[in-house]
Amino acid sequence: MSTSSPPRSFSDRVGHWFAVWFGCGHVPRAPGTAGTIGAIPLFYLLRPYGPVAFVAAAAVLLGVGVWAAGVVVREKGTHDPQIVCIDEVVGVLITWAAAPLYGRSGVYGMIVGFVLFRLFDQFKPFPARRAESLPRGWGVMMDDVFAGIWGAAVMLILRRWM
Repeated sequence: MSTSSPPRSFSDRVGHWFAVWFGCGHVPRAPGTAGTIGAIPLFYLLRPYGPVAFVAAAAVLLGVGVWAAGVVVREKGTHDPQIVCIDEVVGVLITWAAAPLYGRSGVYGMIVGFVLFRLFDQFKPFPARRAESLPRGWGVMMDDVFAGIWGAAVMLILRRWM
């Protein structure tokens, strides 16, 4: 499939929309940041159910994301297309699982988690950079999973002061 042609099947179109997180990935500048911002409604939706809900949602979206990112990788013919941002959603959910969720601390936790995840997503500490070499959708998703884990670890340390 050429890089400019749209997905052909219904399944590919659905995969594309999940991969770009319902359009966030089509933002012309910083689509990864847009995808992370696109996860904020999930923060508020999952917050009443606690950290387990964040982890469960991240696990489900990881499975969806591996498939959906694979659709866009095939569609674009590149290893990690910038328009894919479901990986940012999964990663920030992992970080937010360790954040305080309620009151003023909850707002700060969401913001600090957002910033931590974006930093780790950009700098890709071990093993995130290595995970990018995994095949198809796995490489797209797993580097952000590791960035999310790093963000959660730092969030747990910071919670002693929040």
